[in-house]
Amino acid sequence: MLKVGLTGGIGAGKSEVSRLLASYGAVVVDSDRIAREVVEPGTPGLAAVVAEFGPGVLTAEGALDRPALGAIVFADKGRLAALNAIVHPLVRARSAELESAAGQDAVVVHDVPLLAENGLAPLYDLVVVIDAGTATRLDRLVRLRGMTPDEARARMAAQATREERLAVADLVIDNDGPLEALEPQVRAVWEQLRERAAALSD
Repeated sequence: MLKVGLTGGIGAGKSEVSRLLASYGAVVVDSDRIAREVVEPGTPGLAAVVAEFGPGVLTAEGALDRPALGAIVFADKGRLAALNAIVHPLVRARSAELESAAGQDAVVVHDVPLLAENGLAPLYDLVVVIDAGTATRLDRLVRLRGMTPDEARARMAAQATREERLAVADLVIDNDGPLEALEPQVRAVWEQLRERAAALSD
């Protein structure tokens, strides 16, 4: 089994790369999706978040009010650390379950937005970084996700710098261009990952 960490700054196009890798046969473990699952209504994770941040982070229906929680944690590094201390161990445990269910010759791609920020590179056999320039990412966040430029810049500033991400990369996918330029690069990376996985299982 080859364990791959996949990361990139917000707006770099990580979701698209994940989707392509899954279509080629990778087992994708999506930290963002798991992070949502572990705080769904009725979970111990949601109870812990409410105990830490108060009932104001719940919607009328009892689900997590993400914008309300985001307004608290993105403005305060200490509160963000408190949230991460609740959610990250739950995500790690669920990720480990999914990984152990994959086959011995599998390429398991862990889609981890905050890989560089949390010093997680040593957990993986190699790290793939999706890279795009600041202007490209800002444009995508405003145009495709409906953020204001200020919101987008704040989200980008809360993450690792481009240099910090590239410093932990074993392979880099350049996604500064159009979508059609991305697929051939991801395909080439997938071939390398398969070769490495095969070498490990020999």
